[in-house]
Amino acid sequence: MNNYPFEFDPKESYIQQASDWIADVFYEKLPEAGFEVRDEQIYMAFQLERAYADKKTIFAEAGVGTGKTLVYLLYALSYARYTRKPAIIACADESLIEQLLKPEGDIAKLSRHLGLTIDARMAKSQDQYLCLNKLDDARAEFDGDAELYDDIFRKLPSFVYKPVTLQSFSPYGNRKEYPELSDPQWGKVGWDVFQDCLVCDRRHRCGQTLSRDDYRKAADLIICSHDFYMEHIWTYEARKREGQLPLLPAHSSVVFDEGHLLETAAQKALTYKLNHHVFESIITRLLQDDIRESLAYAIENALAQSEHLFSLIEQNSRTVLASDRKQIIWKAELLQEVNRFQDMMSEIEEELVFESGLFTIDEYQLKIVEEHIEMLQFALSLFKRQEQPISWVTKDKEGISLVIMPKWVKEVLKEQVFGLNMPIVFSSATLSVDGSFAYMMQSLGIEAPLSFTVPSPYDYAQQMEVFIQADDTELDPESKVKQTLRRLGEAKGGSLILFPSIEQLELFKISVQKDEHGSADYSFLYEGSAEISHLIAQFQQQTDSILCAVTLWEGLDIPGASLSQVIIWDLPFPPHDPVFDAKREDALNPFFEVDMPYMLLRLRQGIGRLIRSREDSGSIVIFGAQLNDRNVREQINNVMPNDVTLHTF
Repeated sequence: MNNYPFEFDPKESYIQQASDWIADVFYEKLPEAGFEVRDEQIYMAFQLERAYADKKTIFAEAGVGTGKTLVYLLYALSYARYTRKPAIIACADESLIEQLLKPEGDIAKLSRHLGLTIDARMAKSQDQYLCLNKLDDARAEFDGDAELYDDIFRKLPSFVYKPVTLQSFSPYGNRKEYPELSDPQWGKVGWDVFQDCLVCDRRHRCGQTLSRDDYRKAADLIICSHDFYMEHIWTYEARKREGQLPLLPAHSSVVFDEGHLLETAAQKALTYKLNHHVFESIITRLLQDDIRESLAYAIENALAQSEHLFSLIEQNSRTVLASDRKQIIWKAELLQEVNRFQDMMSEIEEELVFESGLFTIDEYQLKIVEEHIEMLQFALSLFKRQEQPISWVTKDKEGISLVIMPKWVKEVLKEQVFGLNMPIVFSSATLSVDGSFAYMMQSLGIEAPLSFTVPSPYDYAQQMEVFIQADDTELDPESKVKQTLRRLGEAKGGSLILFPSIEQLELFKISVQKDEHGSADYSFLYEGSAEISHLIAQFQQQTDSILCAVTLWEGLDIPGASLSQVIIWDLPFPPHDPVFDAKREDALNPFFEVDMPYMLLRLRQGIGRLIRSREDSGSIVIFGAQLNDRNVREQINNVMPNDVTLHTF
């Protein structure tokens, strides 16, 4: 059977033959199926040929409406079949994964119109799956949501709690299966980093495990998030040492859709996370065995010191506006306590050397403890280096976590991603700033990539109006809400409001729920109130609704009457948290080298949500106190689509 989507001649270059076939697809096969021939799409196809032929990284900046997804899918698919290894399509978030795989999505279109059977499977992040242990805990709390969790339990597949032989297993427990749960409700039952799956006696019947077994068998495409791909990179060596399979199988190429967001995913994944409760749960396993008294004392001392250290860290951390990262004030006393904790862990390590010779500790448990202590020691030792790591604090129901990010993230990416001698495609409508890809190259440590830019085919001057807050206007929160509600009334719903932070969204939500604002005339959908793809579907079906979101600056694709207005609640400058402050410290001109490029890329993405077809039209409304800065207004004017005029209000 011919594995290739065309008649392959082994005497000729495969990439050249694939490119000829892809040209036929765009010039003949898709037009015959009713698709229009797009010059921008064909140009992009010839550019990607270089990346796949030379196995290089390419920045593929293609405007809205160019059909870039079809181009990279065809190359990824054909190359996967040539190498007999699946391609990875990494999307910015879980909602974009759903859009790519939906029945009317681009993968389904190619399959239907080209007569191809495409084996594309979804690899969602771990926190997108139900944790059976946490579900039991949630049901036992007997709070107002107990019945909701009992219903989830009752609907679990029979094999989960009634194991019998010769039973067929199937993936289950995906976040999307529970659209009615708000994010806080899901947080009670969804997997989190404090779950120790290695020793869980249910892991072989866990939905996450079964899903992993399923997507590893994909022949053509594996669709995952940026976060998940970066988690795969960061845990690759550790999982191999522990005798586990990597999160993702060997693959032939990688496409980073909305690739301008990859740095954010890298910052999130390439870190060490330290938590007292996790340390306690792991180290106390040793106390269950018949160990020597000196080791028991060493463990108790380390536990007391850990609790004291994390209490001090919490006392010396402060909240950062518009960020979930708390800044740590590193005082001399705090660093001394870090050193004392390390000394205590060294004592445990020495004791374990003697204990292991007595064979009193289960070998598997001993390995887990040693691995965890080794991670803690290495992470904390970074503070003794001349180049200090970037660190911050996060807080959840398990208490606070100290997050440590080495400053060699670029080196990790260079070695384990961009140095793998395989095609890597960054696809986005916004990869450059002022026509240069330098910001992306510097952020990710990419050297000498291929690159090209293709503009959108849409006539923005005719399809879109942009209204921007006047440079001499100061809007207090109350006035801003009233102005927004007035514009929502004029548009009769069908609006997307984009917020730079969840805090601003929550404040807006509180304001519009007050009767005096007259918000009862509108149907508001708030991110976090339900599963995100469920909210998007609701918004698309209810043309008079308003969707309020923090994470939908990219990727949201809703053509037609459901979306006729995009409101930018505030300019999306990066927060002053430890990660961005570290970038600012390394810049000669922080505002123009860090803050401005980040804001402009995000703003361009937000504006790009409005016009998704030649028939679309509508308005963009931009608020922001920084608009009083002449440089900011000038830069925003420069990134507007050609011939689009800014109207002030």
